[in-house]
Amino acid sequence: MTERTLILVKPDGVARGLSGEVLARIERKGYVLEGVELVNATAEQLAAHYAEHEGKPFYQPLVDFMSSGPVLAVIASGDGVIAGFRSLAGTTDPTTAAPGTIRGDLGRDWGEKVQKNIVHGSDSVESAEREIAIWFPGR
Repeated sequence: MTERTLILVKPDGVARGLSGEVLARIERKGYVLEGVELVNATAEQLAAHYAEHEGKPFYQPLVDFMSSGPVLAVIASGDGVIAGFRSLAGTTDPTTAAPGTIRGDLGRDWGEKVQKNIVHGSDSVESAEREIAIWFPGR
């Protein structure tokens, strides 16, 4: 089934010049890039994106990190793109992510693994729709 997902190349990935590599891996997997935009995340975008985590101890450090530099926001589409990209990204912790995954090949142990792990991908159709509306209003 064709679906859409939001992918973010986080500030650490953008700063390390990995955006092109991430996009190439998405395309090599056979997914279509429907929207790609380099943005400086606003406080409103981040509050909406991470609303479910508000009040948790990692919320403010995560928001601070995500606003520390540009983010590459991507809409990708294709059959099973949500699960497919999450598999392509690898596990959240880059030190244990499998070789061949984005995080396994490109990630580093920064001491803040959940935050500085190069990419974000929507985890469900509902999340994808909500997140795409935040980062690409009207799309």
